Amino acid sequence: MEKSTVTLQDVFDRINTLTNAVLSNKQTLNIDEAAAFTGLAVSYLYKLTSTQEIPHYKPRGKMLYFDRSELESWLRQGKVSSNAEIERKAVAHIVGV
Repeated sequence: MEKSTVTLQDVFDRINTLTNAVLSNKQTLNIDEAAAFTGLAVSYLYKLTSTQEIPHYKPRGKMLYFDRSELESWLRQGKVSSNAEIERKAVAHIVGV
């Protein structure tokens, strides 16, 4: 993820964008709303879309839109199991053998 200097105004803008998206309960988000929702920088989202690493829509080839549920699924990729989950799986495997 990119490092950048964040101003207080950037924080306020991000909070306002996220608040508006949450309060409106929108399913389809624009790039600013998606950035606020995911916590990723807009520039990083553009990079992810250009490399097709994140699900997105580009009607008429210009504006970018994101489906909220697809973003949630994308954010939940690569789950790391807790030690307790690993132990339960190991016990289940041993008992099942």
